[in-house]
Amino acid sequence: MRHLVYVHGFLSAPQSSKAQYTGAWLSAQHPEWQFHCPAVSSYPDVANGQIETLLQGLPLQETGLIGSSLGGFWATRFAERFNLPAALINPAVAPHTRFQHWIGQPLQSYYGDAVYTLEARHLALLGEFDVATITRPENFWVMVQTGDETLDYRQAVARYAGCKQTVEAGGSHTFDGYEQWLPEILRFMGERLGQAHA
Repeated sequence: MRHLVYVHGFLSAPQSSKAQYTGAWLSAQHPEWQFHCPAVSSYPDVANGQIETLLQGLPLQETGLIGSSLGGFWATRFAERFNLPAALINPAVAPHTRFQHWIGQPLQSYYGDAVYTLEARHLALLGEFDVATITRPENFWVMVQTGDETLDYRQAVARYAGCKQTVEAGGSHTFDGYEQWLPEILRFMGERLGQAHA
């Protein structure tokens, strides 16, 4: 069995629409794939441990990643670390340079009652976990929309130069029409699994 790990974004949860749709679609259309969507903490030290623990329990040669927003940051870290294929949806680039204005402010999760308060040390950790240079561009498919109201899509285009990229005009941070891309995303994963670990 193959495994698809979906990593949601900052303050998000497995209840997010893209995560829910991906899990339902896989179950209905490709039951040979097992879906995983961990509830990832918005504290980077905790999130890093959660994702690493999950991945180390899976057969890495049969595992692919989808990461949305900050989930794209995490998917990049672990795709590089474990040589995994990854589809990144409007990924966050260098988030440690963007979160300073949130330090000390209570941040409410979009789903549930969790509240996070970032400290300077959390930003420092994000900087440590950042992958500034992509060493395996063949493992990545970066999907961005120019209408992203949260992140500047040009940062992702620059960071992931040399990777497969889809840049759509308009859209939003959610990535409008994500659902229609799932068959091709899964094909991308399938073509790389096994090869990367051969």
